[in-house]
Amino acid sequence: MNGKGKSLTHIMPSYEIEYAIQGMDCANCALTLERSLAQLQGVERVQVNFTAAVLTASGTFDPQALVARVEAMGYRASPPETKAALPQPMDAETQPAVVGFLQFLLSERSTTMALVGGILLLVSALLGWVATPWAGWLSLALQISVSVVAGYPIANKGLRALLVGRQVTIDLLMTIATLGALFIGETGEAATVILLFTIGEALEGFTAERSRRSLRSLLALTPDQARVLRPCIDCAEHLGQDGYNGGVCPFCGMHEVAIPASQVQVGERVVVQPGERVPVDGVVRNGTAAVNQAPVTGESVPVEKAPGDAVYAGSLNGEAALEIEALRPAGDSTISRIVRLVQQAQAQRAPVERFIDRFAAWYTPAVVLLAACLAIIPPLFGGPFFDQPDGTRGWLYRALALLIVACPCALVISTPVSIVSALTGLARRGVLVKGGAFLDTLARVRTFAFDKTGTLTHGKPVVMETFTLSCPPGTERCEACDDMLAVAAAVERRSAHPLAQAIVNESQARSLEHVYPSAETVQALAGQGVQGLANGEEILVGNHAMIHDRYPGCNGLHEQVQAAEQKGRTVMLVGRAGQVLGYVSVADSERPNSAEALRALKAIDPAMRRVMLTGDNPAVAQRIADNLGGVDEVRASLLPEEKLDAIRGLQSQGELVAMVGDGVNDAPALAAASVGIAMGGAGSAQAMETADVVLMQDDLASLPALVKTSRRTRNIIIQNIVVSLALKAVFLLLTLPGWATLWMAVFADMGASLLVTLNGMRAGSDH
Repeated sequence: MNGKGKSLTHIMPSYEIEYAIQGMDCANCALTLERSLAQLQGVERVQVNFTAAVLTASGTFDPQALVARVEAMGYRASPPETKAALPQPMDAETQPAVVGFLQFLLSERSTTMALVGGILLLVSALLGWVATPWAGWLSLALQISVSVVAGYPIANKGLRALLVGRQVTIDLLMTIATLGALFIGETGEAATVILLFTIGEALEGFTAERSRRSLRSLLALTPDQARVLRPCIDCAEHLGQDGYNGGVCPFCGMHEVAIPASQVQVGERVVVQPGERVPVDGVVRNGTAAVNQAPVTGESVPVEKAPGDAVYAGSLNGEAALEIEALRPAGDSTISRIVRLVQQAQAQRAPVERFIDRFAAWYTPAVVLLAACLAIIPPLFGGPFFDQPDGTRGWLYRALALLIVACPCALVISTPVSIVSALTGLARRGVLVKGGAFLDTLARVRTFAFDKTGTLTHGKPVVMETFTLSCPPGTERCEACDDMLAVAAAVERRSAHPLAQAIVNESQARSLEHVYPSAETVQALAGQGVQGLANGEEILVGNHAMIHDRYPGCNGLHEQVQAAEQKGRTVMLVGRAGQVLGYVSVADSERPNSAEALRALKAIDPAMRRVMLTGDNPAVAQRIADNLGGVDEVRASLLPEEKLDAIRGLQSQGELVAMVGDGVNDAPALAAASVGIAMGGAGSAQAMETADVVLMQDDLASLPALVKTSRRTRNIIIQNIVVSLALKAVFLLLTLPGWATLWMAVFADMGASLLVTLNGMRAGSDH
């Protein structure tokens, strides 16, 4: 029998599943459920994300047992919501909060019962003005009814957590407090306590739901339908003509077919009419129009799109029709990946959040023990157990108030609500942060290292000069220069480096692209150049230092190369079959908003240090730095491994360092930095997957706002923790001498929760 059991366990498949969870009112519910599920046999990793209402688990467990445990704890598990079930953008943005909250109360049985309880309590209060015996008895009955009606769902969850999950939760504390109040005859306070708690929990859940909708509404921006161009199949009109017997009709052209966007195949042509949203990521093949891509990149003005330009799902087409070629399936669009990555980021708890979670795990049981001691020990030394006729509060009452005041609701929610608000707000402005830990680290960064090419500059250099020793004096172009450029282009056609593209583009402009065939066995020499074979001859294109090492003397070009470098140009020498032919000089230009971004960083913190790291020569790097005017230090002529060493050197000085690059080059430096920031993520799937932070726009315009948001979020988290602890300390001091009532205690507890929630939501604002 044991052997059989071991065999079954051995062959149990490993699962990694995801469920949408319903019924969670607060962050503590998620923690309670997570700890309970972690107790199941075979569960290796489990995480319940309250803000996204998603459960993820992995291991060799039985999925049915996991779902059964979720239901036993009083919640519901279902497959993740489909796009069709998601709310429209107006639900999260334009619906009045009061109307939305009332709808939320009516959507759940527990909150509906609380709403009914509120009406009953109001009637009870009105009966207090009626001076008849029956009114008093009826008021008492109504108060008890409110305690039962509103308290049953709370008691149910609290007992389930205790019996199934073996945990003492906030719901159990409130249940004990309510029953204790009923026991000592404080029926009005019992009803008020449980009702305020239920409404407060519902408001917290409603706030979280609005946050979820705010993010998920991005997905709703992509249309469900798409018009694709497809050939006519089995055309009834032309069957039999010229031997046509079916299949693709040779007489009909392509025509538009409306299909679900999810069925668009990669490579198909999609027609987007003016005023319509783009259904899939793609490339424009026909048409020119201004496209509003704010949902993806956060850009405030439409961007002109022409054939060859990329467009993103969810973008709004302007004044003319566009024909685009689909690059990805609808479910793998850039905007879909943004939502998935932000939801994953929300699930990654910041260090302070993990500490609070661990703290709450032993804090709540400790509160129960403290309250029990408060109710038992003082009466043993003569203190009153029950309330006295002169109004003196008994120690039982004070212990019940302590249970309520000490609830860790506000403390538990203080951090995640701020982080989620910041992550969601940044995502809607075109900045993707992979988790609260990176946001927290970025808030403490005082050193920013910038790659030059493609980050501070456009990364699209152009050829400024071609030169050989046989050039006739005073000429800008000659036959020898063209031949050298054609030789260089034969090798550089195999490279994606911006400098290589400059040479290729210039050769095309001079109609030299077919002079030599593309080189074979092309090899990139990291940070130095590229080499290959063309027509059986070795071709080498590289920087001054490398060519000088391989061909001492550089064929007498030292002075000319140095003169070009002193002009701030990047010089690439071209060698063929052991002979240096000449050089090509190129220059890049600064991005228009780079200088402003550097100045804005300094304005945020005068101690901010801005360092340029580049493989370019010192003269070029210094020219760019001088033009930008906001660079504190320039480190040039760096190989990739030297950039990595530079990052580590900066960190060795005790600084947190953020590396900003294009997300493709300088990967080691980005990975080694305290925070790796890639820009241009909308056009780079690699950047979105590998960087810690992604600027979806292809510039630095949003970097200062990111830093401000990270610092504001950190400050708000500190404020929330201080407010939570301070309020609890104040009311604890009021509770011990018996000055605080039960309803004051619950008002303080839920008031603190709502206060930190509302304060945390500021983290995602634009200001």
